[in-house]
Amino acid sequence: QQIPHYYSPKEAGVCLALAVFLAAVERSCGNNAYEPEEFLKREYSLTKPYQGLGSSTTSHWELMGNAMIMPEHVRLTPDLQSRQGAVWSRLPFYVRDWEIQVHFKIHGQGKKNLNGDGLALWLTKERMQIGPVFGNINYFTGLGIFVDTYPNEDKHQEVLKSELRSFPFISAMVGNGSVAYDHDRDGRNVDLGGCSASVRNVDYDTFLLIRYIRNTLTIMMDVEGKQEWKDCLEVPGVHMPQGYFFGASSVTGDLSDNHDLISFKLFELAVERTLEELENEEEVLIPSVDYRDIPVEVVDEGMGVLSIFFLFIFSVVGLVLLIVALLLIHQRWKDRSRKRFY
Repeated sequence: QQIPHYYSPKEAGVCLALAVFLAAVERSCGNNAYEPEEFLKREYSLTKPYQGLGSSTTSHWELMGNAMIMPEHVRLTPDLQSRQGAVWSRLPFYVRDWEIQVHFKIHGQGKKNLNGDGLALWLTKERMQIGPVFGNINYFTGLGIFVDTYPNEDKHQEVLKSELRSFPFISAMVGNGSVAYDHDRDGRNVDLGGCSASVRNVDYDTFLLIRYIRNTLTIMMDVEGKQEWKDCLEVPGVHMPQGYFFGASSVTGDLSDNHDLISFKLFELAVERTLEELENEEEVLIPSVDYRDIPVEVVDEGMGVLSIFFLFIFSVVGLVLLIVALLLIHQRWKDRSRKRFY
């Protein structure tokens, strides 16, 4: 028969303290490791074998520029000079809280800092437009995430040592349609911050995670082959309208690289909201960030045909009114002259 073991008061006290400590640790870890439930949204995702992409109108994505479909990836730009390429979703996006996991690869023959220019991920009002910002238009409306591989500002200007960045550099920008991304300054005039990341010519897979929950934008990366996410950037108070389009683009200039998109997986996140949060929600019409004012720059693009037409009409009407006024004044003067002589 097994003899029961009775704990001494000292042993019981130690066990109780240990149990309380373990419960607290478990609760703390549980809170910190909380992850909302996620659901893969296939209509907004792009994965192998890229069925129908580029050739079928039934595909949810379409190619642009020099982008090419290859067996293992979508090559946005090849390792050749002066190339631009992109892939854009055809479907407007209407999910409140979301996360994207992007598997990409940047590689080429050029030596360090003799390669370029990088790639970008987009959630913008505009789509399928070629331009100077990593293959997309400038003055965009929405969110841009940039993986910049060439230090333009450090090469062309004297930069304070404390402000030097190690490239490749990952950054984010929120545009309202009137703010320019300054390519010569690597977007430092408008970016929300970022981090350095060795993502070029590495032997392991490289990933980015972009998460948007309760108006907080978070960027994480897995670029060291350790299969774990590292923090890059977190920005609270980011307000994004719905109905925008996801995209990925790249550009090369005098320097070049292969920029490959392997997969783009979008997850809807199940985030619970209180009744008060739901009542206080307002529809967002223009992208913005709480802690900083997005400058509004007036773009002088010249006068359009419609503006010239209206200016001409107003000028003619003004001239006619002036002539009528002068005639009336002249007639009144003649009438007064006649009265003076009679």
